[in-house]
Amino acid sequence: MLEEEVLNTIKEFNLIEQNDKIVVAVSGGPDSISLLNILVKIRKTYNLTLYVCHVNHLLRENANIDEEFVKNYCKENNIECFVKRADIHKISKEEKIGTEEAGRKVRYEFFDEILEKTISNKIAIAHNKNDNAETILLNMIRGAGTSGLIGIEAKNGKYIRPLIKSERKTIEKYCEENNLCPRIDETNKENIYNRNKIRNVIIPYIEKEFNPNFINTVDRLSSIVKEEEDFIKKIAKDEYKKVLIEKNNKYIELNLKEFNKLDLVIKKKIIFLCINDLMGSTKGIEKIHVEDLLKLFENNIGNKYLMPNKNLKVCMKNKQIYFEKQNLA
Repeated sequence: MLEEEVLNTIKEFNLIEQNDKIVVAVSGGPDSISLLNILVKIRKTYNLTLYVCHVNHLLRENANIDEEFVKNYCKENNIECFVKRADIHKISKEEKIGTEEAGRKVRYEFFDEILEKTISNKIAIAHNKNDNAETILLNMIRGAGTSGLIGIEAKNGKYIRPLIKSERKTIEKYCEENNLCPRIDETNKENIYNRNKIRNVIIPYIEKEFNPNFINTVDRLSSIVKEEEDFIKKIAKDEYKKVLIEKNNKYIELNLKEFNKLDLVIKKKIIFLCINDLMGSTKGIEKIHVEDLLKLFENNIGNKYLMPNKNLKVCMKNKQIYFEKQNLA
């Protein structure tokens, strides 16, 4: 059943094509080892070249056993395996970020490194339908906008998620049926982190008291919101082109008068498009920042510094809007 679901997901979202070279993120847990096992099975059909990435976070006593498990699976299936050991506790303290964030940062940097090293074109991540529901609930709790209700996408640039339409219970059953004997991260049962609380407490309570099919309900919500967001984004991109005067790697200039005529929702989307085009990311930009900019544009006076380290300046010049990248060197 899982293999059929994954193949349908691959086809629906065009995740894999002939001759792809894919870096597969593998922790050794049920999700990632199932994903890898399925990719191995379809390797000849798609003429795939697979590489495995495993990050040992050095956070648990069994971390080294997990590492050996992944390496052994790769050896048995003739897959080149890349391993990175990183002291996540140390990195977390040095960079003053949480261990979850530090771990994610190290993992994705390593995936990118191996993608470049192996000249691959995709990175496969083992997020599943439950992960998506947990992410959406986390985003709701944090006060995210509609884009936060999309959750984890099946395909986002070089990242593909073939398990995103499969439930955790189906994945666990697949592991049993195929004798994969995945490694289990015992910290997933500890309700220290917010995601674990949502996974172990909130979702089971909702399923018991309100909706036993909650995971699939959230998945439907995610799909609906994505369709609507894609439509709005298309309109916003069209309007962005109309109000754009000049764009280069140092600044973006917009026509203030035409911008202010637009619908509020479209104006907000254009602001995010400008920031992403210039800075390559909208991380750190929140609702309050966007509202401040809208007031700035309406009053046609002043300037604002955005992004965590103030490396983006938004100002008014000659009755036009300027998004300017700041050189802080």
